[in-house]
Amino acid sequence: MRLESGRIRAFVAAFLCAAFLLAGPAGAATLVILNNDGVGEGFNDPTPVAPVGGNNGVTLGQQRLNVFQHAANIWGALLPSAVTIVVRAQFNPQTCTLTSAVLGSAGPVTIHRDFGGAPFGSTWYHAALANRLNSSDLSPLNPDINATFNSNLGLAGCGFTWYYGLDGNEGTATELLPVVLHEMGHGLGFSTTTSGTTGAMNSGFPSIYDRFLFNTDNSLHWNEMTAAQRVASAIACNKLSWDGPSVRSSSGLVLGPKPVLRVNAPAAIAGDYDIGAAAFGPPISSVNITGDVVLYEDALAPINDGCEVPVNNLAGKIALIDRGTCTFVIKVKNAQDAGAIGVIIADNAAGCPPAGLGGADPSITIPAVRVTLPDGNLLKANLVGQNVTILSDPNKLAGGTFGNRVLMFSPNPFQGGSSVSHWDTSAEPNLLMEPAINGNLHDTVDLTLNHFADIGWLDAATAVRVAPGYINAGDDGVRIEWYTSEATELSWSAERTMGEEGIWAPAGQLAVQGQNMLVLTDAAVEPGTSYGYRVRAPGLDGEDNVSEIVWVTTPEAGAASLALEGAMPNPAVRGMNVAFTLTGVSPARLDLINVAGRMVGTMDLAGRGPGRHVVDFAAGRNVPAGTYFLRLTQNEKSVTKTVTVVN
Repeated sequence: MRLESGRIRAFVAAFLCAAFLLAGPAGAATLVILNNDGVGEGFNDPTPVAPVGGNNGVTLGQQRLNVFQHAANIWGALLPSAVTIVVRAQFNPQTCTLTSAVLGSAGPVTIHRDFGGAPFGSTWYHAALANRLNSSDLSPLNPDINATFNSNLGLAGCGFTWYYGLDGNEGTATELLPVVLHEMGHGLGFSTTTSGTTGAMNSGFPSIYDRFLFNTDNSLHWNEMTAAQRVASAIACNKLSWDGPSVRSSSGLVLGPKPVLRVNAPAAIAGDYDIGAAAFGPPISSVNITGDVVLYEDALAPINDGCEVPVNNLAGKIALIDRGTCTFVIKVKNAQDAGAIGVIIADNAAGCPPAGLGGADPSITIPAVRVTLPDGNLLKANLVGQNVTILSDPNKLAGGTFGNRVLMFSPNPFQGGSSVSHWDTSAEPNLLMEPAINGNLHDTVDLTLNHFADIGWLDAATAVRVAPGYINAGDDGVRIEWYTSEATELSWSAERTMGEEGIWAPAGQLAVQGQNMLVLTDAAVEPGTSYGYRVRAPGLDGEDNVSEIVWVTTPEAGAASLALEGAMPNPAVRGMNVAFTLTGVSPARLDLINVAGRMVGTMDLAGRGPGRHVVDFAAGRNVPAGTYFLRLTQNEKSVTKTVTVVN
């Protein structure tokens, strides 16, 4: 994965860090992070840091691990597997300059075919998926996914920094969570084993991914094509799409209307033109403006680049500007300051239908779009009486093609590490598995889950899966996120009770974020009170889908919060130390709980006063390898962290 100024570029891809947590649904996949870093580096970096955005780690290494664990549990909650998925991960120094950086890379360690339970014979599957279908580990001596991320972000000479919070408030930093989710997605199955540059299949066999890559020109899937046809398809510009039934049935629920430039006059060039929308200014989905087009002119060559104050009248017009010389935001801001109501940026080199316009400037309030070089030349050649509308067409999907298929990234020339194994950048809203991860992405997995259903992770008989994510109880109320395998299609509601014998009643405000996350905000809570929360939705079989109960205790008014820093080290080998903070001298205890919700060890903390403590937690010495929950309880309040045990 590479980061460039204004966007994140991706090429191929670990448990949850939350204040309170219950075990996920039966059959949920367990993802274990195998810490591959050395002493004092990466996940083991001891640099002290302050907790940020729900990430309570107090060292740089622990915060990094918490993000990986959080991402892993999101995927684990949504995907079923009886076989533990092992992610070998490390932070290493990689290239980073003031304007670009390699963020990291990930992918499957092994691939498998012709195993028991494989839906298709003579077909490659990534290790984690193959193990899920086989119900046993096909390569027990190897991890399933390998991931490497850049430890140079934030250092001198690098123009980018990681944001380790879990709340999506990264500002101008690069949020690690969606990057890890994205890369892990590649390791779980969102990539092909076939070469896009030569068209050659691995050992002559297609991947399961290839069976759903569909070219609209020849109506063939990749496994049906010749090598030469696959090479041509990989650079076909908006001709390569995903033909899986789950994606096709859900694309209209996820993708918005397609942004277009509609030329109203002159008649000779009237019609709809493909555009790329800006990441700044108003979203095109909220725009419908019509105006006459004028070519931007300034006094310094090249005079149409929009980099200097215009010398012609743009007031009330839509400005046509050439790409190049300065940034998109400078061009658009100059046009806006001159009174333009919109901007069209014409590409300066041949290429596929355009991607969006990167950059950020909250002062920009007019829409800006980008057109191809040929379309830009056509507009310039027909400026007399030219009138256009910038809008989103509700009859077309942004990033879709006929039959509700979703376009795959297939630019010309081929982009190694990005082409074919991503959704196309024309998708709107932005999708997790696009080659550009934008600031409006956080932790929703959108159509990627449908993609995984198509390749074999989920089937029609799989029950709706619900598991808690980020949970926070503060002075301003309670916020809980649930990850679901079905969200948009179902009518979800949230309920709250006080105490185990309390009455369940509607709770707070529940919103659907993306396709697979439910967000509850409950401000009507009392200090120092224990509440139970759950979500429900009617099931197709007449039985409601109801989540496990999440118990949350709000902090006492003005009281210091109970704090659990977690296990040291993590992953733990033959025992662990646990750091925590107590709020008084009242009884407290430390519990170790497995992913099935069963307590496997406990420690009485009686006699310890308020403040920070570090204890040798013997309960962690004799348990099987895997992921566990550490739970600290005092005065009926609990905080929970995860720990991975490696024997």
